Order: sequence, then C-alpha cells, then structure tokens
Amino acid sequence: MTGASRKGRRRHPATRRPVLDGARLTAYDVLDGVSSRAAYANLLLPQLLRERELDERDAAFTTQLAYGALRAQGTLDAVLTGLVSRPLAELDPRVLDLLRLGAYQLLDLRVPSHAAVDTTVALTRAIVGTGASGLVNAVLRKVATGGDREAWLDRLDGDAATRLALATDHPRWIVDAWRDALGRDDTELEAALLADDAAPEVHLVARRIDREALAAEAGGQPGPWSPYAVRMPGGDPGRVASVRSGAAAVQDEGSQLAALLLTRVPLDGPDAAWLDMCAGPGGKAALLAAVRPEGVRLTAVDRAPHRAELVRQALSGEPDVEVLTADGTRPPWAPASFDRVLLDAPCTGLGALRRRPEVRWRRTPDDVPPLVELQTALLDSALASVRPGGVVAYVTCSPHTAETVAVVDAAARRDDVEVLPVAPLLPDVPDVARGDHGQLWPHRHGTDAMFMALLRRTR
Repeated sequence: MTGASRKGRRRHPATRRPVLDGARLTAYDVLDGVSSRAAYANLLLPQLLRERELDERDAAFTTQLAYGALRAQGTLDAVLTGLVSRPLAELDPRVLDLLRLGAYQLLDLRVPSHAAVDTTVALTRAIVGTGASGLVNAVLRKVATGGDREAWLDRLDGDAATRLALATDHPRWIVDAWRDALGRDDTELEAALLADDAAPEVHLVARRIDREALAAEAGGQPGPWSPYAVRMPGGDPGRVASVRSGAAAVQDEGSQLAALLLTRVPLDGPDAAWLDMCAGPGGKAALLAAVRPEGVRLTAVDRAPHRAELVRQALSGEPDVEVLTADGTRPPWAPASFDRVLLDAPCTGLGALRRRPEVRWRRTPDDVPPLVELQTALLDSALASVRPGGVVAYVTCSPHTAETVAVVDAAARRDDVEVLPVAPLLPDVPDVARGDHGQLWPHRHGTDAMFMALLRRTR
C-alpha cells in the first residue's frame, strides 16, 4: 500500500465502521425482533444480554429502554403520527422502531435531547442508511422541542378515557375491559393500570426446599399469600442454586395461589386422581405434584408437543405422574375419571402485561371471541372429566369479563354444576372476591391479574 493511500484513509475517518452504543443497539434489536419476528421481549432480551456481556449499568438501561418503548408503543405512535408526512404503517419498520426508541428516551426517560437524538441518528445511519437518518433526525428534534410526555398528551385529542389510555400506555379497549372487571370503579382504575406498567418483582416457588431456606439463599422475603412463595427484590433468579437444581422455580405468586386453590376444596369420597388439563409449560403441575397427598396420581396434559415436553421436564423425578400430549376438547381418558381438575385455560394474557410489554399492542378485541369459544369447550370437557362430587378450578391470566365470569356463568347454568365461593379458601388474601369467584390484581396483591373460579359437579 502506498503512503498516499495510507494518508487518504487517515483523512477520511467516515469510511471506518462506526462504534455504536451497545445498550441502545441491543434495545433496538429487541424492538426489531418483536416487530419483525413476533418475538417475545422477555425471552429475547435476556438472551441478548448474555451474548453481548453488557455491564450491569448498560444492561439495566437496555432493559428499561426496550421494555419501556414496547410498553409505550401506542402513546409514542400517537405523538409521532403528527410529525411524519405519511402514515406510520408506510414507514420502513426499522425506521419506525428507531423513532420509537428515540422518542421514548425524550418523553419518558428525560435523556438529554442531544444524546437521544444523536445516538438514534447514528443507529439509523448504520442500520438503515444515510437517507433514513435525516428523517429520524428531523422528527426527533420536533419531539424534543415539544416538551415532555405531559406536554404532548395535552396536545393530543381525545376524551378522558382516551387520555387515560395514552397516559398509562394501554390500548383503549383494554382500559375499558379493566374498568368493567373492576366494577366500573374509576377511582381504582388508574391505580390498576399504573401498577400494570411497573416492573414486576421476581417470584419464586419453593417446591422441594424449605421456603425460609430459599428466601435466605435468594436474598428475598417470603411471599404474603402463598406458603411456597419467595419474592426477590431483583437480580437473576438463574443464579440461585435451588432454581438451577429444580428444587425451586420462577413462578408468579398468583399462579401459585391458582394451583393451590384446587387442593383446598373439601371433597366427599375418593381423592386419588388429579388432572392438569392445559399444563404447559408445567409450573402449576409441578406445584400440584409437590403438595399432593401421598397416593394421589397426577395427569398433566398439553396439546402442543413442545409444551408437553416442557411439562415432562418440570415433573422430572416426581413419582406417580403421567404426561400426555392431547387436545383437552377431545380427551383420550374416560368421562368422570378424576377427582380434581385444574383448567388453566388459554387466554389473551391481559393479566400478565407487566411481564410481556408488547402483548398489549399485539392483542386486539378480535382475539377474544375465538378464545372464549375454546375456553367454553375446554370447561365443558373439564366438567365431563371430573366425577360427581369432584371439583374443577377454572383459571385464566386475564381479568376480561368475557373470558372469566361469562364463561363460568354459562357453565353454571347446567343443572349438574354448583359454583363454590373462592374467598373463604383464600382467607389471608384481602380484596380477592369477585362475586363468588376470585380475582387477583397487580395493584392490590403484587401478582399477575389471575382469575379463579371453582365448580363442583353435583351429579
């Protein structure tokens, strides 16, 4: 290489590969995975953090930025809509994700405008190209000059309910569904929505270890409601030795209560055969296996082969268990084969939006009717599977009335079904009653918004 060529390279440093902000690049890759591949952020982000070995500070900023931008997507899009000359759907999806990333830093994280704009423009130039970087620069500077989130919300049109939806980063239809589930108590609605936006604690379940020992090992505290729960203030639960060994596991305390509820109903007659009808990925089945009386055989079922395999792994080493790959609406077992049945039905997942920030924008009202049809069919099958005198626990990780009370009410119209009150079986849990049923909430209980109902087959 000639000296002139070497000098030429030194005079044009722009030809070198730019050094990008690792935290912001990782956050962008999470947004891109969610939008382009329908990935789940709570699965993708930990994988990227491990691969890229970000330090603790950068990992925390990446998590805050990625989850926050996904959670606030609708509000960010409402702001961006008036600043782009064409519909957002017509933008390159990569550009839209970058705009959301930059706008979230400006509106919610209060990152200085020069840092938020310049780093996002650099990412755009590297990922999409120079032409797109000009658009991103212009739009984000408009966002920055418009003030903070409150100032932008004041500019956006809409009634009080729409304003609440934007302020709490929820689609309007979910706000309406939560209002209905809370009994139209608007004084509590905002608190529930804001709690739904807060980062959840890590909850552990002590399956084959004393809870106090697990709390000491994890640096956490015993949970207030489940006798097997430990709440961690933070950190990676995968570093807890008992979690790695399978003696404990990550499980929301509300999910623990839903499984334990089934075991607390008094039964007349035999109590030797239990069924977890939609068991994947196996958390509730594993807890049932750990707490069942001696001599009880547990059957765990899932329709999807890969989820059934996860159940097998969760139940590994447990005696008297059977794992089946089967469709619960067309069960391979004989009618009236079980004394207790847990039906944790497929649902919209609106009760776990804290853990999956993108789901609130991925779900639509059109998803509800087909799920209700499936839930109804599964509950009919569960009631056929339990013996007279036996009990079914119907559970969903959603408070939506159509998926919860309406499904149970339809089953209760049968002349061989009795609805049992839930609250007396959870005496230590305050404000859990939703009529005869049970409803947990993030703002009341620090858990996912689990719905629980009990039905006894009478004849």
